[in-house]
Amino acid sequence: TTVTHTTHASNSSEKAPDEDGEVHGHFALIRAGILGLIFVLATCGNLFFLGTLWKKRKRNTRTQLFLLHLCLADLVVAFFQVLPQFLIEITHRFRGTDFLCRSVKYLQVVGMFASTYMMVAMTIDRYHAVCKPMVSFLKGSFRRYLSIGAAWLISLAFSSPQLFIFSLQEVEENQYDCWATFIEPWGSRIYISWITLSVYALPAVILLYCQLRICTTIYFNMKRKALQARRTGTNGVSNAKLKTVKMTFVIIMTYTVCWSPFFVVQLWSAWSPSSAPTKGPVFAIIMLLASLNSCTNPWIYLYYS
Repeated sequence: TTVTHTTHASNSSEKAPDEDGEVHGHFALIRAGILGLIFVLATCGNLFFLGTLWKKRKRNTRTQLFLLHLCLADLVVAFFQVLPQFLIEITHRFRGTDFLCRSVKYLQVVGMFASTYMMVAMTIDRYHAVCKPMVSFLKGSFRRYLSIGAAWLISLAFSSPQLFIFSLQEVEENQYDCWATFIEPWGSRIYISWITLSVYALPAVILLYCQLRICTTIYFNMKRKALQARRTGTNGVSNAKLKTVKMTFVIIMTYTVCWSPFFVVQLWSAWSPSSAPTKGPVFAIIMLLASLNSCTNPWIYLYYS
């Protein structure tokens, strides 16, 4: 996987029976097909939405800026996470130098962080726009660019351990692969736990807090200005803000559905490898479909835009 080892990972040098080899080869083709489909859908969807943003560039709204960077983050996932894994499935082994191995594994995680923290930045911006409109108005432009820049910097910095964990190693005689090395038995557990905390758990807490505050603010505004709402239809909050709040909520829910199984299985395999379902089609599909989030996001953007 992106975080710990290659998709077909096995540290054993023992040869499998012929029938097992045939099953493995057939299943590798299925995994490659799924990854290829995800890559095409993610690339086409995000490029199509970028074209839509380009046509509407004169409006230059704050939401469009965040969506632009979310789109770019999803394209990073498609080209630097999904595509390399697709090529590895086709060739069965990583084909490249040690430098390329470390670079690919680094960029694979950059996409995960960027997509997540750009979502956090957009949600925080929605929180300020709805809950603290005056602060958002006075410091909106500066805060917006600062949060986007911070999201990219965090992504680049938090992904740096991949450069030292992964390297090109000889896994069989004259057979090399891009492999992770941990201090056993606790190294992989700490790293996977940290990745889960930084990519999933901490952002989820921030997203949940902001969304709850946004919803309660909108509810009390609607309740307090019910009469005004019948006349203007604003409910104290503009329709544009309500639409972007709904869009943010759907993006968060989709992210949770796509990534939760991935991180649950990762933690399970790290802390209880003997009982974890690390083999078989279910495990492989869970690992692959996590990137499906990059396919769904552009269509969510288009629907609400």
